[in-house]
Amino acid sequence: MARPSDRSPLLPRTNGTVAPDHPSPSRLRPKAVNRMSSGAPDPEHPHAEKHMGQFDSIVRDVIIGFSDGLTVPFALTAGLSSLGNTKIVIIGGLAELCSGMISMGLGAYLAADTERQHWEAEFARESAEVDTVPEVERAEIFDIVAGYGVSRAAAEPLVRELTADKDTWVRFMMDFELRLPEPDSGRAWVSAATMGLSYFVGGLIPMLPYFFMHSAQRALLVSVLITVVILLGFGFLKNWVTIRTRKAGFWGAVQTLIVGALAAGTSYGIVRLLDTSGGSV
Repeated sequence: MARPSDRSPLLPRTNGTVAPDHPSPSRLRPKAVNRMSSGAPDPEHPHAEKHMGQFDSIVRDVIIGFSDGLTVPFALTAGLSSLGNTKIVIIGGLAELCSGMISMGLGAYLAADTERQHWEAEFARESAEVDTVPEVERAEIFDIVAGYGVSRAAAEPLVRELTADKDTWVRFMMDFELRLPEPDSGRAWVSAATMGLSYFVGGLIPMLPYFFMHSAQRALLVSVLITVVILLGFGFLKNWVTIRTRKAGFWGAVQTLIVGALAAGTSYGIVRLLDTSGGSV
């Protein structure tokens, strides 16, 4: 029988037996856990990035259109309800709703189209500068990466790789020097439709009671209750989607409710004042 001193020093000692050459799967589990807890990537459970990505512009258009639709037509119908005639409220509300939808959609289209034209003009200007003053543009790349703490020696291979292809060179300058990512070519129409429809849906909600109730004052009360609930829910949701914290969601709900209440109260007060002081509008 071999004495303990005769054992190889490379083999761990156990209770009278030599540890096996290949550890069992149960002995490997702690290593897998340690790798995951240390922040190393796990190929079986890839990390999922939680960003808005390409939908951020659509969400922005929905938020702008729906919030304006909730406040502006609601304020108008609340003001017109002081006249005591639901027919006037419906006619005036629908007129504002249609014109507002067209205006919001057109504004969104023009904004997106102007953004695209601006990018194309800057791209053409940057491309011309790469052709005429390449050394200046190359030096600007060194300045850009130096802002991230990259030394000139380390940046040399990167700059050579970027400047080997003109299209890559120009796109890099557009993204990092001018901070102008390329807009989607079909963004203008999508933005116009999204914002216009969101405005229409948001503005139609406060008007619904006036279609089914003969008393303008009762319809106003129901409209206020419905709009308060929608404003709170929408205010919370829009901040939750963009910021993803409860604190931001509650603040968004309160903020949206305050804006809607101020707009409706001001409109109602102005129409009421003009109606009582002048006899007719």
